[in-house]
Amino acid sequence: MGVYVAVRGWLECDETQLTTVQEIISSHTDDHYSAGWSTPRQQVNWTRYIFYGADIRESALDWFMNQLREIARIPASDDDGDLIRGLFLASHEVDGTTEWQVHEGQLVISPADTRHQYLGE
Repeated sequence: MGVYVAVRGWLECDETQLTTVQEIISSHTDDHYSAGWSTPRQQVNWTRYIFYGADIRESALDWFMNQLREIARIPASDDDGDLIRGLFLASHEVDGTTEWQVHEGQLVISPADTRHQYLGE
C-alpha cells in the first residue's frame, strides 16, 4: 500500500505570477496528484491564491517539491519586487509533520510547530 503524506497549503502571488504558476503545474501534470491544485472561483482584490490539498504517496514527494522549488524561483513581476510566498504542512505517516515555507525564492523545510501535531493524527 505504501506510506502517505497529507499535503495541504497555499501560495500567494500576483496575477502575472499566477499565470506562470499554472504553467509550471501544467508542465508537471500527472493526471492524479495534480488534481489537488485549485484556485478560487473568483479572485478577490490584488493577491492571487492557489491551494493544494491531497494525500500523496511518499514516492511522489520529490515530484511535488520540485514543483514548489520551480514556483518559488518565479521572479517578481513588477516594481514592488514581491516574490511568491506560501505555507504548506505535510503530515507524514511515519516521520511526523513538517512545515514547508515558500519565500525568498526558495522552499524551506523545517519541523512543524507542535501546535500542528493534531493535523497528523
